Amino acid sequence: MSDTATSGVQHCFQLKSASVSMTALELYYFENDEFEDTLRDKISQAPGFFKDIPLIISLEKYEGLSSELDFFKIIGTCRRHNIHVIGVRGGNDDQRRMARGAALALLPGGSQRDRQVDTADSNATAANEPTEAEVAAPVAAAPAEPAPARIISQPVRSGQQVYAPEGDLIILAPVQAGAEVLAAGNIHVYGPLRGRALAGIHGAQSARVFCQSLEAELVSIAGHYKISEDLQDHGWKTAVQIQLRDDLLVVTPLERA
Repeated sequence: MSDTATSGVQHCFQLKSASVSMTALELYYFENDEFEDTLRDKISQAPGFFKDIPLIISLEKYEGLSSELDFFKIIGTCRRHNIHVIGVRGGNDDQRRMARGAALALLPGGSQRDRQVDTADSNATAANEPTEAEVAAPVAAAPAEPAPARIISQPVRSGQQVYAPEGDLIILAPVQAGAEVLAAGNIHVYGPLRGRALAGIHGAQSARVFCQSLEAELVSIAGHYKISEDLQDHGWKTAVQIQLRDDLLVVTPLERA
């Protein structure tokens, strides 16, 4: 053991918050062979996108029987295709107990988060309800500062990844094939977009992608994506904006936007 380790001045690790882009697999029912066939088909559409990605299993729209769920088979199938299942979102008590038994992390679903927020808000309101003597003139709250955009002025080359964890990402140069750009908000590319662009990575469905020439390998907004073959029929090699409407990516020429 080193002197530094024994002095008590430093620890061997620190815990820090991190923002990580993850893909959710929205499961409607589970049948092992069909699951693997569908997964293999999805991977064949964009093999580079799925290689070694972390994956969340979303049970918020699951309609099958809980007894049909086999998280060990799901994990094994995904691992064979270099996809790493790390947790489950939503689900009922039995499904979450089964996920815990498979050593998966448990994330709250949308309705669970809403209930938690509602309960916290009602408790806070009851605890902080003012008496007549405490009622005072309302004070205007200071407006929240928008998250700053990240601006990149150099080309994003193959193999590079550029990430804006809080706001928009603005790129004043081309994004080359094999490059990846990610943002919590919108993505603006003032040049050809030839790589992969993932906007709204924390779930912001209002996020958009703007580019001067659409030549992308993949475009994703809030987890909904299209690959190059799907994009070539809509504004290919022209200036476009891409947005999410009714869970579908819609490509619109910029002059019509």
